[in-house]
Amino acid sequence: MDGGPVTDGGSATRGPLAGLRVLEVGHILAGPYATMLLADLGAQVTKLEPPGGDLSRQVSDAYFASLNRGKRSIRVDLAAEEGQARLHELVRGADALLVNLKPSAVRRYGLTYEALKPWNDRIVCVALTGWGMDAGDAPAFDYVVQAATGIASLTGDPDGPPQLPGYSSADNSAGLTAALGLLAQVVAGRGGQVEVSLRDVMLSQLNYHASAWLNEGKTPRRLGGAHAYYAPAQLFPTADGHLSLFITHDTFWHAFATEAGIEGFTTMSERASHRAELTAAVTKALSTDTATSWESRLRPLHVPASAVHTLPEALADAPDAIVQAGDYRLVGTPIHVTGHEPVYGPPPGLGEHGDFT
Repeated sequence: MDGGPVTDGGSATRGPLAGLRVLEVGHILAGPYATMLLADLGAQVTKLEPPGGDLSRQVSDAYFASLNRGKRSIRVDLAAEEGQARLHELVRGADALLVNLKPSAVRRYGLTYEALKPWNDRIVCVALTGWGMDAGDAPAFDYVVQAATGIASLTGDPDGPPQLPGYSSADNSAGLTAALGLLAQVVAGRGGQVEVSLRDVMLSQLNYHASAWLNEGKTPRRLGGAHAYYAPAQLFPTADGHLSLFITHDTFWHAFATEAGIEGFTTMSERASHRAELTAAVTKALSTDTATSWESRLRPLHVPASAVHTLPEALADAPDAIVQAGDYRLVGTPIHVTGHEPVYGPPPGLGEHGDFT
């Protein structure tokens, strides 16, 4: 890292990662999301795209923009001799390489630290895969990983089928983790290999569920979205719409119960052990008013509650979260650093910054 201002790809201000040069090889979501977060913080991110480009370009322009703003694009055929020569040239001046491909492709294209250290022994190489570098090439798309790791089995109504959330939680979570792993090795000041898999990330995010099984033999159950330990902590129907309550400690319960006219269930342990009776009482009380009205009533009492809003409603309520990146309106970085105001560049055209195919 040279500490100089980054001017390529739209990151024109001196962000906390100014001077960090990152190469990206991958498709669709997890890897590109990881490097976009780095670009938002001032890193210079260069996508090395195959002749046909990142597959997300085929989804839609808006989809591609949501994961690739502020980056550079060089079209490189890594299967060709000229493409490998260009890769090695770029590696000499890079601090890190993040790869989001199946393990055989990572090795075939020479994208590991062992393969690249002759050109730069200080480069950090991150391999973001589905199951791990030594686990083979079985497809590992987001929803497949959620099914395989138990996420789907915990989601949905107890008497209904397993379900999946409405967004790519495994890919996004793995992207965040990969960005953290990359930065950890950069901070360590030495090159090396970092591995992150979607499987490991999602098992890690099942932390307390996994601990309950491993240490207490408690099998996690599908609770219709209710929390395994806290109650009432779930979605409830109201006279109009649904309300999310997340009551943890007794102070929250006392404030809510007083407003809702519910007696009893005064301790956390009592609420957990009488979940069915508690849920019935809360459902009955909430049926007397609308979700938005309950939200308005409970907010001044500092009770954790929200009506279920649509994404358009949520975006309308958070105009400060929306940024302009070229021709695209997007959700900006969730990381806010004092003194740094990101400049969001547009997504790059395929091969805009070099074409070596």
